[in-house]
Amino acid sequence: VQLQASGGGLVQAGGSLRLSCAASGTFSYISGMGWYRQAPGSQRELVADISRGGSINYMDSVRGRFTISRDNGKNTVYLQMNSLKPEDTGVYFCNAEIRRNYMSTYWGQGTQVTVSS
Repeated sequence: VQLQASGGGLVQAGGSLRLSCAASGTFSYISGMGWYRQAPGSQRELVADISRGGSINYMDSVRGRFTISRDNGKNTVYLQMNSLKPEDTGVYFCNAEIRRNYMSTYWGQGTQVTVSS
């Protein structure tokens, strides 16, 4: 099982980016999916997650600016990021709970988001 993230880049403050993360390989079920970020010198923190049924959580600082969504048919989770701020800069990792023989947590490789002021 692999999670392939894409969509990061360099953007000016106030701009937008859309991240995508697709799961591939052999598995029977994907439960929760989410996005985390890690700024230099900081711990990885949850940005947003979404259950298979569509229940969503956001960290306070991104609520109203970021939108998480998923396409279960494509095994893909998205993060639409609007009104980006310099403090949103970091490496963004996708995460998914995936069942093969049992449920395990998988991580994507990370995609860099840099917001310039």
